[in-house]
Amino acid sequence: MEMNKTDAYKLMTPDVVETLKIQNELVKGAFSTDVTYEKMRENYINERKYWNEGGPEPEKTVDVGLEGPHGTITIRFHYPKNRTGKGSIIYIHGGGFVVGNLDTHSKIMRLLMEESEAVVIGIDYHLAPEYKYPVQVEECAFIVEWLRNHAEEYDIDPNDIAIAGDSGGANLSLATALFLRDTKNEVAYLRCLLLYYGSFGLTDSISMRLFGGEYDGLYRKDLMAYRKMYIGVDSADLRYHDCFSNDLSHDVPPCYIAYGDLDPLQDDSKLLYDT
Repeated sequence: MEMNKTDAYKLMTPDVVETLKIQNELVKGAFSTDVTYEKMRENYINERKYWNEGGPEPEKTVDVGLEGPHGTITIRFHYPKNRTGKGSIIYIHGGGFVVGNLDTHSKIMRLLMEESEAVVIGIDYHLAPEYKYPVQVEECAFIVEWLRNHAEEYDIDPNDIAIAGDSGGANLSLATALFLRDTKNEVAYLRCLLLYYGSFGLTDSISMRLFGGEYDGLYRKDLMAYRKMYIGVDSADLRYHDCFSNDLSHDVPPCYIAYGDLDPLQDDSKLLYDT
């Protein structure tokens, strides 16, 4: 147990406490990093099954396997029953770059599909530690380019694309936009970024010191474990992980930034907002 943490349980609503109770009943220690990464994935998949039950049903769902820059990538299209325009949202799932897949984030994508009345496209990028940074950034950027080149085939507008993601997926969302800006020189087709409780480059902060625990698997030691599996030996160029070391002064799509009051990564979101 880490010292000097805020007692987050005293600040939680009854609904959140009940959620954590169910979470613990489903898989005890679901987010522990003190196990193998294979066990981490198994725990995460088992815990997420419950939360993905129900929710909006798409008009149709289409899975497509693509040969990307680092092997086969599966993407999943969710087409809403009520659709407005031909815009689309690319969804990059969270999980510390180590866990998660298209099924663990199915309900999130379907809810976003229904609320936005847009096609939502999930990316099943390769996970760390088998595939390390910047593989995931390159794969997500590849998918954006592929979608634009195949937009007519999938009935979407190549100039009306948003990118969304949660946690590590929020990091990849911003990183992908920056990577495309720096390598392709034009990202006006990216309408916005939806960044949910993301990590954007800080390795220490007030919120990391005060919050995070066994309930969310985000002790600082856990954050460092994810980073080690994702980055490995520090790269000389971390601009697409530590996004604060990149140039955020131009050609960054409008960002919707969301975080929770007990989020240990909230200072990343606050700094991004202020940058």
